[in-house]
Amino acid sequence: MLSYRHGYHAGNHADVFKHAVLCLLLKKLTAKTTPCIYLDTHAGAGSYNLNQQWAQRNAEFLQGIERLLELEQPPALTADLLHLVRKARRQSPMAYPGSPTIARELLRPQDKLVLMELHNNEISELKRNCRGDKRISFHHRDGFEGLVGVMPPAIARGLVLIDPSYEVKADYESTATSVIKAAARWSTGIFAVWYPLLGRDRNRSQPLLQHLKSGAQNLLVSELWVKAPSEDFGMHGSGMAIINPPWQLDLQLQELLPQLSAVLAQDDQAGWRVDWLKAKA
Repeated sequence: MLSYRHGYHAGNHADVFKHAVLCLLLKKLTAKTTPCIYLDTHAGAGSYNLNQQWAQRNAEFLQGIERLLELEQPPALTADLLHLVRKARRQSPMAYPGSPTIARELLRPQDKLVLMELHNNEISELKRNCRGDKRISFHHRDGFEGLVGVMPPAIARGLVLIDPSYEVKADYESTATSVIKAAARWSTGIFAVWYPLLGRDRNRSQPLLQHLKSGAQNLLVSELWVKAPSEDFGMHGSGMAIINPPWQLDLQLQELLPQLSAVLAQDDQAGWRVDWLKAKA
């Protein structure tokens, strides 16, 4: 949706969850010396200033990343994310790194990045924020079409992050369809699909997960919610559905999510889950 800007929500509870999981996935990939590739279908601006007007509008980051930063003993598995946030803030106060910046920081010289963004302003900011990095290929294109179009990449090992706004209902179907097509062409790739948990419209994620399950060899699902579902369309949590998750990621998530749930809880209905929707053969 071309009116959507992620800056309104940067650093909120969903970002903390998504980016903590992203760090775990990237660290798994870079544990081996062989090159890997990172693809981001809805890359956004790459990094955000939480002092800007759209971030200050609802100040969602106050109940997200700021809670983690205030802890004397944060969850151990958030160490990489917190390090990157603090590093960004040494350059610019109240900065928050988006997924492209996180990937740039954790990947190595031999690795590659493919960043896709359709929004004209966002792609301009993305290129500016990531300028000078020869590992990156920028694609000003629709991420759903682009993901299938670049499959399979020349590098065998890698990760795709898919996190559209879902402000358009068709995004749920487009996400599942594009991921299934891409996974069929790149069987060694990891596909991490972020999705919101909404209030009154709480059933949209289930068809998405079932569609992904139908075309995946395996599917690990993790969800984190920080409050009870509202009666409107507000987001009370979010999920990450991961095709081809690396070894023992499920155990890491089972350690991390109860800790994040406790830190980010907004009422006594906060919770989490980690389930194999389709187990490895």
